Amino acid sequence: MAQTGTQHVFDVSLSDVDRGVYTQLSLKVARHPSESEAYMLTRVLAFALEHEEGIAFTQGLSATDEPALWIRDLTDQLRAWIEVGTPNAARLHKASKACDRVVVYCHKDMRVYLNSLAGQKVHAPERVSIVPLERRFIEALAAKIDRRNAMSVSVNEGELYVDLGGESFTTTLARVGLPG
Repeated sequence: MAQTGTQHVFDVSLSDVDRGVYTQLSLKVARHPSESEAYMLTRVLAFALEHEEGIAFTQGLSATDEPALWIRDLTDQLRAWIEVGTPNAARLHKASKACDRVVVYCHKDMRVYLNSLAGQKVHAPERVSIVPLERRFIEALAAKIDRRNAMSVSVNEGELYVDLGGESFTTTLARVGLPG
């Protein structure tokens, strides 16, 4: 018998001072049986940190030709391809051909990931940015996940502050490009 996904709800209070985005989000997130809590949480954070009109979760792990999230405009034109984890160079190549902005939220060892991309061909590598999230930060947050979650996400001067499960967590946000 096939396993089914687990439904999680995240009520997010988003205050992104750096981008001038202030909103309340109610996200219903299906966690695929093979998806770790750290991966799912990184998807939720990516949604909040990239939030703008047209952002949506895709079919995720069920559709290998789609990113974790994307942003489409009112004409259904793809504006941003947002990956989670460590997509390979071929996937980034495809993504940067599909749209002008590709963002990878990496919750794993950044050095190992960048080394795996070194010397690989990626179309328009300047379109790709990587946001490393500290593994300890993500794992500590993932340990607090429940089926229903009230979460506060704040960004100010490159610092990410998250309140979840009655505890506060912080990390520094940075965007890096592909290795040359």
